[in-house]
Amino acid sequence: MRFAFSPDQLAMQTALRALLEKECPAPVVRAAWTSDTGHSPALWRSLTDFGLVGLTADAAHGGVGLDELDLVLLLEECGRAAVPAPVLEATAVAAPLLRDAANDALNARWQPALASGEAVVTVGLAGSDFVVAANVADLVLLERSGELHAVPAGALTRTAQRSVDGSRRLFTVQWEPSAETLVADGEVASRAIAAARDRGALAAAAQLLGLARQMIAMTVGHVTVRKQFGAAIGSFQAVKHHLANALVKVEFARPLVYRAAYSMARGDADRSLHVSMAKAQASDAAEVAARAALQCHGAIGYSYEHDLHLWMKRAWALGAAWGSAAQHRARVGEALFGG
Repeated sequence: MRFAFSPDQLAMQTALRALLEKECPAPVVRAAWTSDTGHSPALWRSLTDFGLVGLTADAAHGGVGLDELDLVLLLEECGRAAVPAPVLEATAVAAPLLRDAANDALNARWQPALASGEAVVTVGLAGSDFVVAANVADLVLLERSGELHAVPAGALTRTAQRSVDGSRRLFTVQWEPSAETLVADGEVASRAIAAARDRGALAAAAQLLGLARQMIAMTVGHVTVRKQFGAAIGSFQAVKHHLANALVKVEFARPLVYRAAYSMARGDADRSLHVSMAKAQASDAAEVAARAALQCHGAIGYSYEHDLHLWMKRAWALGAAWGSAAQHRARVGEALFGG
């Protein structure tokens, strides 16, 4: 099989990169760390106007109606820019979860609001202790005992939790399930939630690719101007090896992420296996890139004043989110060898 992205998909990636260079430079990411909510309505509006937020929302309810294969390159760009917005939760997971599990009335209420940026929708599935962006969400999709519930913000009690990434706000939530909040149960809920978990892991993997590439790029820029013994440190063989090893890890992970996106979009029977392979490799690649970047920058790379830590900490957060590399390797092993 020959796989290549379409000209339209590549053009969207290029356009989003240009938008984020303008609308989401490092100072915007840094500002999200210290703002009251960690959320920028102006940036969210720009992403909505671009069509990113509603990309996977149901076309019958005001969305664009595209799939994971159309989204994966855009998520990679969101990682490259360390976008401080719940694109993963709202676009990659919540919109298709509503489409798969909710009735027409619920979709008619929330899909247009999500696609237009009028509402923020996030998710909290069993096995994760935290809900991302619950403080700015108008609706939270929550799992309880195998059931899927849609809980309006007013019916939640939210408690902020510490996060390694200050722009990725985490919350625990308390709520009471009821007939009014129930979206789906039984086999319908099981299938939809399983797909949502795979979409979340895939989206995190795609963002990790972008984060890793940006950390490498930042480090290349640093080592070409930082001098020791009268020479740029980038000319030293040890530095070259660190960055080359990181780049190789990223480029080995990239086709796995793209294959996983293809599998999700096409309903491949092995999609969960492909997603786990992608998440494990992308998490590892971002970890190697972060270590190489920090070592080549020296202590300044971890300082609050330097921008590198914004990307490193997002990579650490997403490496653990939606299943760690170790958890996904275990799932690969179980799929291939059983038990």
